[in-house]
Amino acid sequence: MAAIRHLAHRIDTATPPDRDRAVDALRAFAVLGVVLGHWLVTALVADGGELHTSSPLQQLPWLAPVSWLFQTLAVFFLVGGHVATRGYATARAQGTPYHRWLTSRLSRLFKPVAALLTLWTLATTALLLSGTDLATVRTLAKLALSPLWFLVVFAALTAATPLVARLNPLWPLAVVLHVDLLRFGLGAPPAVGWVNLAAGWLVPYTLGAAWTRGELDRPRAGWVLLAAGTAATAGLVVWAGYPASMVGVPGSAVSNLDPPTLAAVTFGLAQCGLALLLRERLRHAMRRPLAWAAVAFVNLSAMTIFLWHQTAMMATTALGLPLGRLPGLHTPPDGLAWIAARLLWLPAFALLLSVCWAAFHAYERGRPRTRSRVVRTRSRVVRTRPSSDRTPPAGARRV
Repeated sequence: MAAIRHLAHRIDTATPPDRDRAVDALRAFAVLGVVLGHWLVTALVADGGELHTSSPLQQLPWLAPVSWLFQTLAVFFLVGGHVATRGYATARAQGTPYHRWLTSRLSRLFKPVAALLTLWTLATTALLLSGTDLATVRTLAKLALSPLWFLVVFAALTAATPLVARLNPLWPLAVVLHVDLLRFGLGAPPAVGWVNLAAGWLVPYTLGAAWTRGELDRPRAGWVLLAAGTAATAGLVVWAGYPASMVGVPGSAVSNLDPPTLAAVTFGLAQCGLALLLRERLRHAMRRPLAWAAVAFVNLSAMTIFLWHQTAMMATTALGLPLGRLPGLHTPPDGLAWIAARLLWLPAFALLLSVCWAAFHAYERGRPRTRSRVVRTRSRVVRTRPSSDRTPPAGARRV
């Protein structure tokens, strides 16, 4: 414990004093919310030699409020828009060309993807050659690759940062409203809804840009977003027939996320308002070295955690198959007993995720021989692993 405290203190003292730790805390909470949400509401049911997905929200719809806690993508896009617009403004001030800035940002997103695609290409091929049921292979591959849709959307919005940096969030919100009117009010083809895949997440992204411009610094902005978003979401669910669950539910006629609906967007506005209101408390909490070290670790490992958390859950499920249909792991999520059992499996999922982290984190941080830094100042470097070079280069780099 003393060693952990010492390392946390080193990370804390090596963090640049002007870094906004609340931004990192919000990003960490958003990533962990998505992970825990998937682990709690996604079930792989073993049935007659075949695996298929199910959800406790399908069998126990009164659990819909659980999805309100763990559907945190809007916060991630809020932080992403804030960081991207701030970074682009800095790059312009330094004379960095747009293509170089964009390449740098996108490389951080897509470097870890190569490892995921390689492993699952090999795994899918091996499963098919071994005679595994095609439906099972499709289920596993879909779950493993499902995080990639988020990266595509996030990359597209990042590339459009110079165009949307000053866009008022009301414009994409209006697009979402009209698309839903066409879909649900005028009987337009369901494919029209996919316009909201960009417009829906553009709303919190442009809110992040407004944060960068200083337009959301007053507490009133957070309260307005929280109150208006909550009221609008409640009205849409109670009177307009939108699903109460803010994540997809297998078998449901309408999903709030696939593609995003107006209810998902207004719910995201409420989340963004709450996030803005919590900034000062988070900054205060992040003064504690242990809390800041944990947040710094999640931020440095964000892509690895996000990309591999589904694989960790499926690996645990596969390893348990020889032992029979284990409650909370292979059984239908149809009661409180399943929920209690699933909570007991979360440490096992985390353990397998740590194995994935150990195996693939190097791809997120760069080549194995490249230095990996948690934080750095001009006179101090804190490393997550030893460097093969004896002398660190001059200059300063911030994470």
